[in-house]
Amino acid sequence: MAEVLLKNVSKSFGADIALDDVTMTIPDGAFVVLLGPTGAGKTTTLRLISGLEKLDQGEISIGGRVVNEETPAQRDVAMVFQQYSLYPHLSVRDNLAFPLRSPMLKTPEAEIERKIAEVASVLQISDKLDNKATKLSGGEMQRVSIGRALVRNPSIYLMDEPLSSLDAKLRTELRVELKRIQATLGATLLYVTHDQIEAMTMATHVGVLNHGRLVQFGSPREIYENPNSVYVASRLGLPRINILPAELFGLTGNGAAQIGMRPEQIRQGSGQPAEVIRVEHLGDQTRLHLKLQGYDITTLVDPHVTYDVGSNISIEPNDPLFFDDSGNRIF
Repeated sequence: MAEVLLKNVSKSFGADIALDDVTMTIPDGAFVVLLGPTGAGKTTTLRLISGLEKLDQGEISIGGRVVNEETPAQRDVAMVFQQYSLYPHLSVRDNLAFPLRSPMLKTPEAEIERKIAEVASVLQISDKLDNKATKLSGGEMQRVSIGRALVRNPSIYLMDEPLSSLDAKLRTELRVELKRIQATLGATLLYVTHDQIEAMTMATHVGVLNHGRLVQFGSPREIYENPNSVYVASRLGLPRINILPAELFGLTGNGAAQIGMRPEQIRQGSGQPAEVIRVEHLGDQTRLHLKLQGYDITTLVDPHVTYDVGSNISIEPNDPLFFDDSGNRIF
């Protein structure tokens, strides 16, 4: 595995700026997740690192080696896409073996069989090795796709929303598996997603992209607890953070125009009366959807207490975040 460094990287497609002067270090052995909406530059970052796209400016180094002019094969990266990208006429065994049989790797057959058996066991597809790829379920095909990357020992694994097309149960299972595998291998992994749960549960580092710019980089906890803007604060947290006018609670003294309150940062029992609009019972927690002076607010409450729609509950901020009128954090 290797450290990967992006230095002042920019890329445009015609008049559209995909990445704008991005500098980022992906530490050796880290699980880095890139977050952002469609068009933020997440997939372009992967394609630039892999060599599938050419830089307009800047520098990319892998393991201390500048790779700007190297081909994808020379860069020694393994990429997993959202779609399965399997060879349908080959068995699972031959799909897994395919990258190891490339002229560049020239892996001995005994070593290929050992790696296939090891990866198949980890991904729980050992009983599918002789099946054609077309005979697999969607979840099994994605496991094979991930397995084709795992049989190698590249400098970095690049994964572009590999779980997004799976059902919820499979996504949960593979999240746990991917994190365990990455930790066991000590692998350097860059993972693109718009799913904040994947970012919170798997990442050692999170990079938040906005219109091609890297606006914050840090641990999931740091991004969640200390976002530097309304935009970053809105990327992590479920239910989403409540962004409200600071004057709603008389909190404009430090120049704040807006306050941010995560659902758990709202104290009940005192403060301003808010109307209960909807109640969601989720077993271990209850979400209350409230209306306060025309503003929607979501908070978490004791699941053992009953709340009636149309009733009032008093709320006030508990250690809120402060933002100026441009959405930048006031610390």
